[in-house]
Amino acid sequence: MGDGRLAVTRARRRFHGHHRRSWWVYWQLAKAGFRKQAQYKLAMFAGLFTNCVFGFVRAAVMLAAVRAAGDFGGYDEGTIGAYVWLSQGLLGATQFMGPPIDLVSRIKSGDVAVDFLRPVDIQLGYLAADMGRAACTFGPRGIPSIVVGAATFGLSMPSSPLSYVLGVISVLLAVALSFLCLFAVALIGFWVVEIRGIRVLYQIVGTFLAGLFVPVHMFPEWLRTIAHATPFPSILQAPIDTLSGRVEGAAALSTVLIQVVWVVAIAVLGRVLLRAGQRRLEVQGG
Repeated sequence: MGDGRLAVTRARRRFHGHHRRSWWVYWQLAKAGFRKQAQYKLAMFAGLFTNCVFGFVRAAVMLAAVRAAGDFGGYDEGTIGAYVWLSQGLLGATQFMGPPIDLVSRIKSGDVAVDFLRPVDIQLGYLAADMGRAACTFGPRGIPSIVVGAATFGLSMPSSPLSYVLGVISVLLAVALSFLCLFAVALIGFWVVEIRGIRVLYQIVGTFLAGLFVPVHMFPEWLRTIAHATPFPSILQAPIDTLSGRVEGAAALSTVLIQVVWVVAIAVLGRVLLRAGQRRLEVQGG
């Protein structure tokens, strides 16, 4: 009886030790992603400059529209400024306009076969590294863009601490969802020779339906319905609404829960595509 209990205790220790090591590996991958992104300081400052230039143009156009329309989808000068500059601040983290993820070239070259042999989950490993990359962009690019917008145009932001807490959670979910969508797009490379056309289509459709050019709230009802049937508003419009205080309380919590649903759904889609791609690779490679 004592030996049995001892064996169970040892098994539990091994399980928990393995569990802790697993999370430690993903934490290290996140730190590696952060350090890798930090090497591109000039690129990030160039991104900040571009963010600010386009932010000024967008803010000027949107402010003119608000002043001319009177009722611009419920936006006033302060809230439209928050919409513009928060969206500019999130662009670097969400990677709508960024380069393809490394997995694209690894699938094309066949090096992804090595990834399947490693004791690290491919999807979680790439996700951890991308979360580290995204975290690094907020310092030199994301937050300064918002500060510039606040100093020049003025932003209407919430006063409730809960809005900021839910806003931060919403941003994290948006970054994760953005990567998971890109991960799913990259996996199409198992079945097609070149995915650049698909990636361009994803960028065009995704940025529009996410609310980058015009808030999703300004869409005609039929287009707004189509947009909300996709994950794209949860990548950009949702964190903007939550962090700016456009939605508060139960509405903000509902927005975050919708993001959670999309994260789970796209993650599952990625797992299915990854398993199917692995089987295809084994059949072709022997």
